[in-house]
Amino acid sequence: MVRIRGRVGDWPVDLTVELDAQDWAQLAQHIAPAAVTSEPAAVAAVVATDALWQTTLDLLRQTGQVEGPQLLAQLAALAGSEAAAKRLLVRLRHCAQVRMETAEDAPIYHWVG
Repeated sequence: MVRIRGRVGDWPVDLTVELDAQDWAQLAQHIAPAAVTSEPAAVAAVVATDALWQTTLDLLRQTGQVEGPQLLAQLAALAGSEAAAKRLLVRLRHCAQVRMETAEDAPIYHWVG
């Protein structure tokens, strides 16, 4: 999910765009070639983000299901910050391969493949 906030002239803009895994991959293909010629650090960031996303999916695939707080802790350890882990959780909520169940105490993330 990408959220765009700002202004267009006098008009406020608050736009949310949901992207599935295929859309993210397609976007990365368009960004990476331009970044290679101008900013190698941008390419490294895209590659690192994609690797972290794949690790996140692998983690959930291996466990099958996990409660939100436990998954948040695991992702924070992988991503290096709780903020980055929360972004991954939001991305998981919108992933077609994942189902989120709202349980009494905490959400449960299920791998559905």
